[in-house]
Amino acid sequence: MNTSTSQCRFVAVDPEHHHLTIETGPIPVPGENEVLIKVHSAGLNRADLLQRKGLYPPPQDASPVMGLEVAGTIEAVGNAAGSWQVGDKVCALTHGGGYANYAVAPAGQCMPVPSGFSQGEAAALPEALLTVWHNIFQRAGLKPGEKVLIHGGASGIGTLGIMMSTIMGGEVYTTAGTDEKCRALEKRGALRAINYKTEDFEEVLTDLGLNNKINVILDMIGGNYIQKNLNLAAAEGRIVNIAYMGGFKAEVNFAPLLMKRITLTGSTLRAQTFAQKTVMVEEIMEHIFPHLENGDIKPIIDSIYPLDQVEQAHGHMEGGQHMGKIILKM
Repeated sequence: MNTSTSQCRFVAVDPEHHHLTIETGPIPVPGENEVLIKVHSAGLNRADLLQRKGLYPPPQDASPVMGLEVAGTIEAVGNAAGSWQVGDKVCALTHGGGYANYAVAPAGQCMPVPSGFSQGEAAALPEALLTVWHNIFQRAGLKPGEKVLIHGGASGIGTLGIMMSTIMGGEVYTTAGTDEKCRALEKRGALRAINYKTEDFEEVLTDLGLNNKINVILDMIGGNYIQKNLNLAAAEGRIVNIAYMGGFKAEVNFAPLLMKRITLTGSTLRAQTFAQKTVMVEEIMEHIFPHLENGDIKPIIDSIYPLDQVEQAHGHMEGGQHMGKIILKM
């Protein structure tokens, strides 16, 4: 492939006003352990909104272009990119650069597009799959028969988290912002979805006899959820924070942490090494990919926007009315 005469369209951010524009530049060249993907679709993530505002700067070795997950076709491979070949259809976690019609990705962060999946559905997988796997299964060690509470259940991470936890034997409870979303999440495997705008999730779960019984909690809200999570957690419970949309600060009584020997931890995906993420992909391929292949797990696609409407796509995510993933189509 002659990349010298071709151009890549990508989304750029005006650093002063944070407006998004479509620009062109050279097609990126894959490194030794990377593949070049002709991007069909890219997934939106809240990290993109933060990066756009200058609140989540990319690592120094990352592409300055937004976009952390893509699906498409491999156009070129590095010399040490393993068994991947030109023409393979893949979805991949990128090190930035996904809002473009060509992107590079580490070979170890690529997965085949599951059978029967559209490219848009495949682009909805990488970030959520790795986030859920790392936090619920690697960090919190969810075991079959345990009770798990997933906040933000209608998000891309939440919807896949409910399905993955259910398929792996968990007893799943969740929170979401409308009755319609709650009923949809119950159809996807949640035993009870709680409308946090009209119900207090701590009261609802306590009424169900689940106070001090929740083994694993995945929380992206923080704020006043922190105390309620500690109150609900079981002895030896594990609470994992992956974001603090409700605020980083709270006044907390930590007595339950001591009395119940709770593990309180947190993580971000982007800061972890390629080696760590490669292990996540390997474990997902073993434990979760078969359930994607047979259709037991499938991402919920909220909406698909053409690349030229990336501003509208971001506005839709900021509005918070979506359920599942918002996708950009190149």
